[in-house]
Amino acid sequence: MLQKLSKSTTDRALFGVCGGIAESLGISPLIVRTIFFVTVGFSIYLYIFLAAVLRDK
Repeated sequence: MLQKLSKSTTDRALFGVCGGIAESLGISPLIVRTIFFVTVGFSIYLYIFLAAVLRDK
């Protein structure tokens, strides 16, 4: 079951966005970071937006 989306306070590389997405989906943060890396053109804007909008846990 999906949890409420928020930034991770324990699994942070930069702002905790990928860690928070991974925690809410129940998957490894490495998978989320890999997806962000592969789609770097679009994901930079998405990451900055999510870092600004999401709250810390």
